[in-house]
Amino acid sequence: MTTRLADVAIIGGAAIGSSLAYHLASRDDAPGRILVIEADPTYQVCASARSAASIRQQFSSAVNIEISLHGIAFMRDAANLLSVDGEAPLIELKEGGYLFLATPDKLDILRENHALQTRLGADIAWYSAPQLASKYPWLETGDLAAGCHGTTGEGWFDGYGLMQGFRRKARSLGVDYVSARAETIRRDGEGWLVTLSTGESVSAGTLVNCAGASGGAELCAQIGLDVPIRRRKRCVFTFECRAPLDDFPMLIDTTGAYARPEGPSGFICGIAPDDANDPDVAPDDFEVDWALFEETLWPTLAGRVPAFESLRPGRAWAGQYDMNLFDHNAFVGSVPGQENLFMALGFSGHGLQQSPAIGRGLSELVMTGGYETLDLSPLRVERLAENIPLIERNVV
Repeated sequence: MTTRLADVAIIGGAAIGSSLAYHLASRDDAPGRILVIEADPTYQVCASARSAASIRQQFSSAVNIEISLHGIAFMRDAANLLSVDGEAPLIELKEGGYLFLATPDKLDILRENHALQTRLGADIAWYSAPQLASKYPWLETGDLAAGCHGTTGEGWFDGYGLMQGFRRKARSLGVDYVSARAETIRRDGEGWLVTLSTGESVSAGTLVNCAGASGGAELCAQIGLDVPIRRRKRCVFTFECRAPLDDFPMLIDTTGAYARPEGPSGFICGIAPDDANDPDVAPDDFEVDWALFEETLWPTLAGRVPAFESLRPGRAWAGQYDMNLFDHNAFVGSVPGQENLFMALGFSGHGLQQSPAIGRGLSELVMTGGYETLDLSPLRVERLAENIPLIERNVV
């Protein structure tokens, strides 16, 4: 059996894993051999490729806001940072902003969130209900008290392009990728031994678990760490609306339903199913739940945007998130009691927008033992054992 040697091995080569690989390889003190293990080299079913691919600062926790502030700055400069031989990745960032809406009973929460976001430097505008009606004449505002819109710094982008940009840049800096599934991990002296689906193995001084929904929690279980991260399916639907709707943002309804523009007259939309209809799913379950669109999503959106009553449904797709049932925030950092083992799992749908900051922060932690720029310790793995959830009230 062939054994590959690595100073740092990363399990999972989508947005988080490839961002980490890029940031490690870019450092002045970069480790000598960086190896990324990716089970699906086509990236056809990874969350990065099937996401709605958007970025916002409208969170309620400071660390998530700061992570996304770095993320938008990185994406604005991605053509320069991730260029290889003069060829830049196609990120296609559109800063159309999120529009969060609030009914009177949620007004205080919206106000508190807005105060925190703007204090940290996010460019978020506040609109009363009459101001919303004036600015967005296509919007039904009768039940609303206020709304907040990301004037700059929020929007949507090509998630697949960002992921491939990280990957291509990492490879140009000497990072190796192996196409295989990580089957088992175990301690190997001071390092780690990973057995692969190809029959090979990897011996690494440091190991980072970024496997996401494709086995991240299962690998944790092999070392006795039970994390409440489950595969949950989310569907994205497309439709066309013939009526002109000027300045349409990423609209977040009070129900959690969302819609945003895609092309000249097209839109994409989605909504999380209720808890009773949101089971764990099998790794190969990518079947679209059309009933969710027809019975819940379409009526909800039409109630908020009357022009959507006569929309024309289009294609749809399903993806899987590594959903953290503890608090819907990722576990990022060193694994307690396991030397030279790190993880970044449970992003619950926020992995793409958080990948620049998480890759940078993890590279600092791996190489220096601490965070040099943004403190990511609120996402520490230990909060699970401490039963201290990171409360995020803006879960979409």
